[in-house]
Amino acid sequence: MTQVTRRAVLAGLAVLTLAGSALAAPRTYQLVPDGTSVDFTFDLSGISQSGTMPIESADIRIDLNDLLNSRVDVILNVAKARTKLPFARKPMLSESVLDAEGFPTIHFVSTSVQLGESGRISQGAKISGDLTVRGVTRPIELKADLFRPPGSAADNLNDLSIRLTGELNRHDFGASGYADLVQDTVGLDIRAEIQSSQ
Repeated sequence: MTQVTRRAVLAGLAVLTLAGSALAAPRTYQLVPDGTSVDFTFDLSGISQSGTMPIESADIRIDLNDLLNSRVDVILNVAKARTKLPFARKPMLSESVLDAEGFPTIHFVSTSVQLGESGRISQGAKISGDLTVRGVTRPIELKADLFRPPGSAADNLNDLSIRLTGELNRHDFGASGYADLVQDTVGLDIRAEIQSSQ
């Protein structure tokens, strides 16, 4: 093999290596605001109630070659939380519950991904992470589902929908106000449309 040919082969291998590294890197996605909602449920005097809380920011990275390497980092805006019962909003944001003035955000950072039976982020997949509410951080596990839009090509992963569901005990985070009226468990249902930014 001539020196020129050897250089060409080495250059080609270098390009392939760099290309492989680029493909292996997690892809960054951004939220589509109109397709995003964070819903929560709670029982007030034995009657199921619901509300919403907007997402302030989100850093979503999905590794399409190794889904276990995917990451989610989400910050919610507590002060803008709403409930379907207007009179329940002020107590919810008060110092004895969410303390919106002292702790204006809720923060979730994923720590691990467990794939479903199909080897995908769906059908039994779970995302574990650290949830910080009122300055208190506790581990939480959320059921996860990741979908392509109906009718989209199998290799088109530019637009995706993600859903995370789970529940928490509000007393674990010190949000213990109105214990005689509001049940301990709060349900979470996060739905987001995400778009590749790469």
